[in-house]
Amino acid sequence: MTVLTWVIRLVIFFFLVVFAVQNTVPVRLSLLLYQVEAAPLVIVLLAFFAAGVVIGALSLVGALYRQRREISRLRKQVDKLPQESPPVL
Repeated sequence: MTVLTWVIRLVIFFFLVVFAVQNTVPVRLSLLLYQVEAAPLVIVLLAFFAAGVVIGALSLVGALYRQRREISRLRKQVDKLPQESPPVL
C-alpha cells in the first residue's frame, strides 16, 4: 500500500513540475485599482488555489465547533445515566 501511495505522489509531483515549467509566461493581473504588471502565470494560479483552500478550510471551522460542542453535551448526558449493574445469576 505504501508503494502505491508513493507512486501516486510521484506522478502528481511530476505533473505539477511539468505544469509549472510550461506556464511561466508573465501575465498582467488587475483588480480595481491594484495591478501587478508581470507575474508568472503559475504563481498567480497557485496563489489563487491556495487562497481557495484557506477560504474552504475557514468555512468548516463553524461546523466543526458546533459538532464538538454537541459531542461534549452528549458525553455529559451519557455520564449522567445510571450505571448498569451486572446480571445476577
